[in-house]
Amino acid sequence: MVRFIVARLGITLVMALLATLVIFLISNMVPGDPILAALGDVAASNKEFVAEWRAKWGLDLPLWQRYLIFLKGLLHGDLGISISSQRPVMEDIAQFAPATLELATISFLLALGIGIPLGITAAVWRDTWVDHVARVVSLIGVSSPTFWLAFIMLAIFYGGLEIAPGPGRLDAIALPPRTITGLLLIDTIIAGDWETFRDAAAHLVLPSIVLAAATLGLITRTMRAAMLESIQQDYVRVARAKGLKRFSIVIGHVLPNAMIPVVTLGGLAYANLLTGAVMTETVFSWPGLGRYTFRSAATLDFPAIMGITLIVAMVYLIVNLITDISYALLDPRVMR
Repeated sequence: MVRFIVARLGITLVMALLATLVIFLISNMVPGDPILAALGDVAASNKEFVAEWRAKWGLDLPLWQRYLIFLKGLLHGDLGISISSQRPVMEDIAQFAPATLELATISFLLALGIGIPLGITAAVWRDTWVDHVARVVSLIGVSSPTFWLAFIMLAIFYGGLEIAPGPGRLDAIALPPRTITGLLLIDTIIAGDWETFRDAAAHLVLPSIVLAAATLGLITRTMRAAMLESIQQDYVRVARAKGLKRFSIVIGHVLPNAMIPVVTLGGLAYANLLTGAVMTETVFSWPGLGRYTFRSAATLDFPAIMGITLIVAMVYLIVNLITDISYALLDPRVMR
């Protein structure tokens, strides 16, 4: 097991280094001039001022030298200065990341909490009305475009029925708690502010459902297929021949084996929720990394783009590493 973990760590470190190179090259070779986009027409007409700004962000240096400076900054936890906000990119990410982390985590727990039981039920009662409902829910979740589902949810529950709060993390009149973790649900609990906690939880309902929809569909389908495959194995027939009850067979024998592909899918799905919430956050005015990414791309803020992309790559690499280790714990054969 130790050798397996060390090997995976080595592969992860090599992939991380390659990711820095690819991210740097793509971010610095996109069409457009970030300096001219940031300065505007009047300031951009002053060649000396433009040259000064290029020197400030190191754009007058050779590409290889800028990459070495980028790597040196990474070793010290420095992702550079954002051209748009004039702040360190790491500070911007630290400000916006908690909102995305909170939304993605709630969405992931929602997808797991509904998708796994729904997939199990659909497999156990195959071709019944329960199975048909599960497949319809899965199909809707996978095929519904995120922006369309977000607008529909807002139009029905906020605009029409008026039973859900509007966009944002809190109502305009609500006072946010003192920032400790950046996660409103946790910070309000620490502060003992239960009114703001209820407000924050209510604002999470619609965006978390929208963000969880596709993941819920994938988990339901994967869980159902894995359960159906496991049910047909010989050890299940032996368990039935021994007189074990259906519940004991499903929970004790079928479910542990069926969870292996779900663990693999779940890890990648959580990473995707953390990094792919741009549409959801934009529609719901959620102040997270998704909106920050959109703004940075629109203004050609290449230090911010590199920083965000690097964080995304690291999230995928770390989640993939954890998934590999979890997979090995569930199925020791992968370590051979």
